[in-house]
Amino acid sequence: MEIEKEVKKMTLGHEFGAGAACLKCKDKCEGFELHFWRKICRNCKCGLTEHDVPMISEENKKVGKLFEDTKYTGLIAKLKTEGVPGYQGNMVTITLPSPATAYTVAPSVSSTVVPPSVTAGSVQPAGASAGSDSISPRPQGQGQPQPASATATPVRADKLPVSVGATAGSVVPVSKDVPMKTVTYEWAPPVPNKYLAMRYIELLPLEKRPVAGTEGAVYRRQQMACQLPEHDQDPSKCHELTPAEVKQMQQYVRKYKDEALGVGDVLLPEEVAKVQVGKQSVAVAGAGGQGGVGGAGAGATAGSGQGIAGPGVGVIAGNGFRPAGGGAGGARAGQSAGFGPAGGAMGTAAAAGAMSAGLPLKNFSCHHCKQPMKMGEPAVYAERAGYEKLWHPACFVCCKCSELLVDMIYFWKKGKMYCGRHYGDSEKPRCAGCDELVFCNEYTQAEGQNWHLKHFCCFDCDCILAGETYVMENDKPVCTPCYMKNYAVKCSSCQNSVEPEAQRVSYGEFHWHAEPDCFKCSGCTKCLIGQRFMAVKNFLFCSVECKKKIMA
Repeated sequence: MEIEKEVKKMTLGHEFGAGAACLKCKDKCEGFELHFWRKICRNCKCGLTEHDVPMISEENKKVGKLFEDTKYTGLIAKLKTEGVPGYQGNMVTITLPSPATAYTVAPSVSSTVVPPSVTAGSVQPAGASAGSDSISPRPQGQGQPQPASATATPVRADKLPVSVGATAGSVVPVSKDVPMKTVTYEWAPPVPNKYLAMRYIELLPLEKRPVAGTEGAVYRRQQMACQLPEHDQDPSKCHELTPAEVKQMQQYVRKYKDEALGVGDVLLPEEVAKVQVGKQSVAVAGAGGQGGVGGAGAGATAGSGQGIAGPGVGVIAGNGFRPAGGGAGGARAGQSAGFGPAGGAMGTAAAAGAMSAGLPLKNFSCHHCKQPMKMGEPAVYAERAGYEKLWHPACFVCCKCSELLVDMIYFWKKGKMYCGRHYGDSEKPRCAGCDELVFCNEYTQAEGQNWHLKHFCCFDCDCILAGETYVMENDKPVCTPCYMKNYAVKCSSCQNSVEPEAQRVSYGEFHWHAEPDCFKCSGCTKCLIGQRFMAVKNFLFCSVECKKKIMA
């Protein structure tokens, strides 16, 4: 019954974007008109993304549909009006000192997160009063730096983990009269700390940074359409699938959601002390510190190296704050609440759950380029690849097209990272006509590509080419009449079009039939086939004397 409903609601939405101007063809295109089954404009043959169509809401719905019924529930919001899940695109505006002003990010606070708790309670240090949401470090001895104040917000296990906000203590103080710069990113990694998010984007190639109003924003939009085709995940966006094909597609989508689909996480390499793949609990170190001049009880942040082994306060890994108070007893977060990437915990925040506290740091290298990861610089990891693998932001790319994985959405298969499109290509043949994956048993192969039987058609007039003569023009099959009308070159001698099967001679932008009547000297009409000749514009000459006769 469900499959019959999918078949009934299949449509390509021909009204959407209708009449929008083409950004590539300008006035040559009469306005966007979706082809009946190809994913292009009928007027100019360009795609939807090449037309001036607002796509944010459509992209959010598309990605929301992609993550529907997966553990990444924090990425989507149910739209009650339409019942279509929506993607929280994470557009961010950041105001920072101008580039001329130096600033640094303290590693201990650059990726502060609160792991989700099963009990949905506050994350508090030992000794904190019940119901208190504020964690204020007690002043330490002279010479000890004051940690940034932080706020822990209660979170549910099926919601986005909430950040611990870093105060001005995480950056070098700047004067009030320092010029500020505001930047709006159409997408930024969903990390709690804005400086880490900004630094991640700075490490991307300039032309690929998703800054609003730049070529980087256009690049992201185009990659969203290319890497995550709607018709790879939603049967209702495909053309004339049979009930059997709908069922196969639903099984395919369910399989990649369970086995391949993921979202990258951004964190600092030094935060990953030890990885425990398959476990969903975070160890809390019991070793406290006798912290310097301030006396016993000053806890040390994991990996900071500031604590001396001794009785006292526990350490919360990667959170960048120190529980106040002295005496025995460790701070615990949620009583082994399962902070790993369990169902409901999304991407970046799940990274906190994979970390173990108080363990020695190790050197990391990028899984893609094999170069070392720098301490203090954001790195990307993918849960399905295992926590021991890290990538530079600019190296988190598809293994086939080498393009950045848009919004860090990836598909992991047999030790390789794919974008959605090329993961689909690795699983199923893709029709070169309609761009959809082929779920039927019968299809044809021609010119090194796959085609639905009904879609091996002329790219211009859509006539079926089975058993017919065709010409490949720009990697698209074209019937002979359309070729002669739209693509054939004209003979500079007789001014007739050169048939696709006819032999011809080309010199620069000029062409001739390779026949005695056309390829001949303009002075003495001698046939020049197989002879030496001189070409002046569209004139041919056998000698300097003949040239002087005509060009004098």
